[in-house]
Amino acid sequence: MSPSGNLYVVSAPSGTGKTTLVKTLIDTLPSITVSVSHTTRPKRPAEEHGINYYFIDQTEFDRMIQHDDFLEHATVFNNSYGTSRTWVEEMLRKGIDVILEIDWQGGQQIQHLFSQCISIFILPPSLAALSERLKLRNQDKSDVIKKRLADAQETVSHVAEYDYIIVNDDFDTALNDLKTIILAGRLVESRQTKKLASLIRELTTG
Repeated sequence: MSPSGNLYVVSAPSGTGKTTLVKTLIDTLPSITVSVSHTTRPKRPAEEHGINYYFIDQTEFDRMIQHDDFLEHATVFNNSYGTSRTWVEEMLRKGIDVILEIDWQGGQQIQHLFSQCISIFILPPSLAALSERLKLRNQDKSDVIKKRLADAQETVSHVAEYDYIIVNDDFDTALNDLKTIILAGRLVESRQTKKLASLIRELTTG
């Protein structure tokens, strides 16, 4: 019996660098992928449908909720986001680790459904640094940036609900911390006893 993949929840205040960290991680490790969420948010110029998100309208999103197509879904800044149930479960069955980049609302839903999921929270080094990053990425107007900074306080208030905390001050350090968590997750007893069943049987029965 092949081991199932681990499910990871990664949350952070908007602008912390979560997406860049996760993308770099999956480019450097085998057998891991990131779930592409469905959203009603308008597509930004550099984004691609099916790569960054599946961009759908609210009617389609509501239909998917009614059909129980989402593992979790949440509304953030008046836009809906949801994670495909079928796709995630298929990847895990294949032994592939799956990362869900979701907010704390979705994180709570996933941790309720998957008690063995591994949750990671990424913090910015300071509120000032977060504000500067939001301005530098040049994606939002000043009033939206203010809302995102206010939302960061609510988001960070849920940090104690997560298994691991990483501070994204130095990118390489944060990436190494994230990689360490993923690699350690692959060595947990429940996964290793499936993967190494024949070895353990040989060593215990002679």
